[in-house]
Amino acid sequence: MRIRKSPVLILSSLLLIIGIAVLIYIYQQWDAEDMSISNPLINKVTSSSEELDLKSIIHEAEKNVIQIEGQNSESTVTGSGFLYNSKGDIITNAHVIKDADILYVRTADAQIYPAAVVGIGEETDIAVIRVPQLAGQSMEIEKEVTSEIGDEVIALGSPHGFQNTVTLGIISGSERNFNVDGFNYSNVYQISAQISHGNSGGPLIDRETGHVVGINSVGTKDGTIGFSIPITEVIDQIEKWSNEAQTDKLDFASTSDIINTKEPEQLKEDAEYLINYFLESIEIRDYINAYTLLDSDMQSKTSYQDFRDGYIDVINLSFDKLESSISDDGIIKIQVPVTIETRSKSEEEFTESQQKFIFTTKYENDQLKISNISTEELSE
Repeated sequence: MRIRKSPVLILSSLLLIIGIAVLIYIYQQWDAEDMSISNPLINKVTSSSEELDLKSIIHEAEKNVIQIEGQNSESTVTGSGFLYNSKGDIITNAHVIKDADILYVRTADAQIYPAAVVGIGEETDIAVIRVPQLAGQSMEIEKEVTSEIGDEVIALGSPHGFQNTVTLGIISGSERNFNVDGFNYSNVYQISAQISHGNSGGPLIDRETGHVVGINSVGTKDGTIGFSIPITEVIDQIEKWSNEAQTDKLDFASTSDIINTKEPEQLKEDAEYLINYFLESIEIRDYINAYTLLDSDMQSKTSYQDFRDGYIDVINLSFDKLESSISDDGIIKIQVPVTIETRSKSEEEFTESQQKFIFTTKYENDQLKISNISTEELSE
């Protein structure tokens, strides 16, 4: 017996089949677009979020860029260097330290430590010194890839004693060869970032990665052209020195002797460095770093969480010239007008205020620390 199919049932079945086919086709096309279009978009967003902010690069670098001071019977020399491994080893130029009888370093937060020579070049202008107290922190070093002409770079150092000065530029030449003061410079970078006396030994940082690619070494008299030794050219010798050196056999100066011979103006300058660094840390929201600048008494009275909560709503901070004074017992007071913009808890309102910050600093265990912070409202 033949069963007759209803025309309505046949039509419904056809429509169902066509609908399923259309859905399968749309899904396949959507999946193909997802593979060819959506993924590159994700990659682009990821790449953008990973691009390093210039201010963050500089702030992180400042923690590891060191001002080097050497003394002998006739003079004091100043240069720069940077931490490159977990032992507290600092890369610098040989010409910075070769004539020094006593070596010590000054960090960005005005701490002072004695240093000892780990290794020093005779023909190549590189050297390594060690500061055990700085062990555990270091900069990222580019050991394999060389920079190319046109790459954007950042040069840090302490020209003329101005600690952590930053200049920007590009790699404007490569494979430059010359001799200066008995040192042979081979295959060095030529850079447009200005460097001068005191920059020697400071790091040359790749703008894109934040990694150190060179050692700033020589500049023209007008400061318009600089030369930097590529890390890739000297890293093997540097690591050989570091691996062979035994800390207990190195010759260190006495930090107490260094501090006791400082002039009052130098003491005030150190304190101003410390306060600048504190305010910059708050501005960049590096609360841990700022908290470490407080002395033990302040830290015992204020927990890190309470300290952080006191500044967490600050979204912008600017300050003018610091005014400092020093008492007979070595306590330094610094006053500075600060403009602070804060965001309310609801994130809907912004307020701006002008305050005078009053800092007191003093030495604790031979290191300069903030011993008190107070504020006064300033009238607009």
